[in-house]
Amino acid sequence: MKPRNVNFMTPVLLLTAISSAFAQIPSHTPVVAGESLAASTTYHAVGQPVVRVNGVVLTDRDLLREMYSIFPYARVHNGFPKALEADIRDGAMKMIIFEELAYQQARHINMTVPPAQLAQALVEFRQQFATPQQYQQFLNEEFQGSEKVLRAKVERSLLIDRFLKEEVTDKAVVSAAEVKGYYDQHLESFRLPESFSFQSISFLPPNNPTAAQLEEVRQRAGRALAQAKATTNYEQFGQLAEKISDDDFRVMMGDHRAADRSKLPPVVVNALLAMHPGQVSTIIEFDANAYTILRLNAHNPTRVASFDAVKDSLQARLEKSKIEQLRGALAKKLSQNAKIEKT
Repeated sequence: MKPRNVNFMTPVLLLTAISSAFAQIPSHTPVVAGESLAASTTYHAVGQPVVRVNGVVLTDRDLLREMYSIFPYARVHNGFPKALEADIRDGAMKMIIFEELAYQQARHINMTVPPAQLAQALVEFRQQFATPQQYQQFLNEEFQGSEKVLRAKVERSLLIDRFLKEEVTDKAVVSAAEVKGYYDQHLESFRLPESFSFQSISFLPPNNPTAAQLEEVRQRAGRALAQAKATTNYEQFGQLAEKISDDDFRVMMGDHRAADRSKLPPVVVNALLAMHPGQVSTIIEFDANAYTILRLNAHNPTRVASFDAVKDSLQARLEKSKIEQLRGALAKKLSQNAKIEKT
C-alpha cells in the first residue's frame, strides 16, 4: 500500500504513556465557561465523594474536571481512550489531592488574595459567557445558583496559584549564568547530526496501480524534470512543488528543512552528496515506481549548536525540570502528615 505522504525520514513510532507526570499540570480553575460537568460518556459526575483530604471532601465532579484538563479531547471524542482512562483518572486524583493540600497549607500560613485581584478574576470569568442567561444557567448547574460558592471557588484557585508561585515557580528561575554553565558542561548533548536541507517534487502511483497508471507517473516525472531544471532559486522550485508534487511536503514548498542523514534512504543520500547547493537532481526512483526530483539547499556537517541558538529553549527546559523537582518535593512534604482517605 503506497503512502501518499512521502517522508524521506525513517518512520518512528512515538508511544506516549500517561503517568504521574500529569500531576505536574496545574488546573484548579473552578469551571470552563459554557461547559457542564454533569456527565461524560465514561463517568457520570453527580457530586459523589471520591476522596477526603484532612476531612475535606472532594467529589467526582472535581475529579472529572481534572481528567478533562489532562485529556481535553475527551469532550469532542466521546470520552477517554480506554487504554489510557485508568492512568488519566489516577493522574487526576493525584492532582486534586495535591491542590487541596496546597490550598490548606496556604490557609494555614494565612496567605490571602488581594480583593482587587479576586474582583477582577470574577469579572473576567463572567465575561466568558455570551449572555447573562448562559451564565445563570451555568451557575445553577455547577454552583447551586450561588455566586457566593463561585466566589469561594475562584478565590481558592487564586490562592493555590499564589502559593505555588511562591513555593515552586519563583524558586525554579534559572539564571543566565546557570544556563551557560550547563551548556559548557554538556557540549556533546548539543551536537547536531550531519544533515541536508533540500526540497522535493515527488510523483507517486495510486494504490494497486495498473500498468497504464505506472507509466503515467513515470511520464509526469519526466515532463517535470525540465521544469525543475529551469528553476533558479528556492522560491521558483518551491512554487513548482506546490503545483505538481504529490507528496505532502508540497504545502511547504517541498521543503524538508534539515533532514538527518542517518534517516534518509541511501539513494537520496547518494544523490545529495553528489550535488552542490542550488543544484537540481535528475529523476530519482526512491521507492518502487515512485520518483522524486531534489533541490539541495545546504549540506550541514555535524557540529555543536551555538549557545545563542539554544539558550532560550535550554533555559525553559532547565526551569521545567526544576519545577517538576520542586513540585514533587512539595507534594511529598505536604502529604507526609496528611490524612487522605479514598472512597
